[in-house]
Formats: sequence, structure tokens, C-alpha cells
Amino acid sequence: MLCQECHQRPATLHLTKIINGEKTEVHLCEHCAQDKGDMMMFQGGPGFSVHHLLAGMLSGESGFPKSNKQHFDQPHGLKCDHCGLTYRKFSAIGKFGCAHCYESFKDSLQPVLRRLHGGNTVHSGKIPQRAGGTIHTKKKLQELKNHLKDLIGQEEFEKAAQVRDEIRALEKEINSASKGGEE
Repeated sequence: MLCQECHQRPATLHLTKIINGEKTEVHLCEHCAQDKGDMMMFQGGPGFSVHHLLAGMLSGESGFPKSNKQHFDQPHGLKCDHCGLTYRKFSAIGKFGCAHCYESFKDSLQPVLRRLHGGNTVHSGKIPQRAGGTIHTKKKLQELKNHLKDLIGQEEFEKAAQVRDEIRALEKEINSASKGGEE
């Protein structure tokens, strides 16, 4: 397969990117890949860096940084109050300075996490039904209670009544499941 840039040399770098189910493939030779972005593997570095991959996701660009463009200039003034790490420095090194950085950069990280996890920002995990029991139902119950509080605060009482009824039905389901397991 020939390089997609120069159409002269054989492609040695094959990058596949899937975004929202749309697959894009890039096939480059060593020379064009080096010109397109200074990849560590072509400069005698330890190989492809995960930092390049994450940096592309943080900036919303491809994995190939452009040499003449400044990266990560969107959230300029973001800085961790505890350790002093700036968002720009975080995106360059790919590591947080302290545990408080997660909270400081939370708003800027939400879009990145959505892209990384296919639209999800909350870990749901897999729980074996036998061991988990009613964990999913209890989680849904808590979400409904929070939603009920929001509806009451917004004075949407008709919707709040519907949510209240859903909560009561889930509570009955949980109670019947726990009684059924004890007998």
C-alpha cells in the first residue's frame, strides 16, 4: 500500500480513527508521517506515545499535531488552585499535578470523557445479577429522587407526581425482592 500523502513510498504507519461510528483510515510513509507531525517513533523515541493520542482527544483534533499551530489554547486561564498546574501544561504532559486538578478542570474534561467513553461520563460497570441483586434498581431509584427534587424546585408538580409514582413502584419492587430473598 502506498502513502496517501506522497503516493511514492510504501505506507508504514496505519492509523484508524472511529468517531460516532464513522471509520477513517490514514496510511502514511515514515517521511510523510514525520512531516505531518513529529511522532516520537520516527525520532528514535521509545515508540508511539499515548500522550499524542490523548493530546489529540483533548484538543479535538486528529492524532497528528500540526507543527505551526498552538495546541490546547481553548481553556487559557484554567489553573488548579491547589498545585498551580495549568490546563495547557496538563494537556502537554498528560498527567494531573494533584487530586484537586480533577475538580479544577472538570468542565473542560467532560467533552473529552464523552469522546473517550462513547458518550458516557458515568461508569456503570457490570454487576453479576446473582451478586448485585437490586443495585441497578436502587441506583435508578436514587436518580428518580434527585429528579423529583429538581421538578419540585421548578414547580412542575404534575411531572413530579408522575415521578413520585415511579419511585413508589420501584420501592415496592425493592421491598418484594428483599422479602423474597429472606424467605
